[in-house]
Amino acid sequence: MTLHVHFPLQFDGQGRTRDADEALWIRGLIEQVLFTMPGERVMRPDFGSGLRELVFAPNSPELAATMQFLVQSALQQWMADLITVERVEISAIDASLSVNINYAIRRTGNRYQDTFLQEAVQGGSV
Repeated sequence: MTLHVHFPLQFDGQGRTRDADEALWIRGLIEQVLFTMPGERVMRPDFGSGLRELVFAPNSPELAATMQFLVQSALQQWMADLITVERVEISAIDASLSVNINYAIRRTGNRYQDTFLQEAVQGGSV
């Protein structure tokens, strides 16, 4: 059995690192890809999607298409060995982004639909 560390890092009732099942582990990896800004990780400066940088951009169909392309490209680049991305939908409402992703886990073929939210914080992005 493969151990998958829970994201965000937590401890179980016995003080050990909490592990996660494969689906929850993969969801955490997707979240990391979505909300990591390129340049944020020193050893992987190209890791991330750039999504957080667009929270304050004016809402438009062109921006939605750009965000969808950025997210889908980042997931395909960083997660292609684990998942097949079937659909990405992005909604921008005021200073919040909602990212809805349909994907299948390659190893099991199980399909999932997850929604990730990014809200802007007064004075800058989260």
